[in-house]
Order: sequence, then C-alpha cells, then structure tokens
Amino acid sequence: MKLSNKQKQFLKGLAHPLKPVVQLGGNGLTEGVVAEIDNALSHHELIKVKVPTDDREEKALIMDAIVRETNSVKLQVIGHTLIIYRQSEDCKIQLPK
Repeated sequence: MKLSNKQKQFLKGLAHPLKPVVQLGGNGLTEGVVAEIDNALSHHELIKVKVPTDDREEKALIMDAIVRETNSVKLQVIGHTLIIYRQSEDCKIQLPK
C-alpha cells in the first residue's frame, strides 16, 4: 500500500496521542509478538510498537521485520517507538485523498 505525504502526515497526527499497544520483551521479536501486533493492527489500523534495545542496527532490523511480517506501512520512528499503519476491511480511519 502506497501512501501520499499528505496521508502520512494525517496519520502521524492521529498517532501522536496514542500509547504503545505492544512492547517487545527480553525475548525480542517472537511469533507470538508478531501475532499480537497483527491482531492489534486488524483492530486499530494505526498503532505504536515499543522496541526497547540500545543497539541501533538491531532495532532497525526488528522494526523492518515487524513491517514486513505484518504487511504494514512504517510511518515514523521516534526513539524506541515505531508507528505503523495497515488498513483493515472495515476502514476505520478515513484517509484524505
């Protein structure tokens, strides 16, 4: 799914007040965590995921894997927080044209 810059800015604005829905633990990115993120995306469409690791390369790899495994769009990374979006069948969020 391709989003225009206007749509990305709109979604970032919606994501600003949100709290992280999923937080990775000591085991890192497991199948259960990916399933939970997938479930949260189906329910909310726009979520934040907290990836608490100090290694920049590892954090980037984990975030890329999350986006790839969930077929979502990476909107923004702020510190340890990843903001992702995936449209559901219900289309809860109405995107601008």
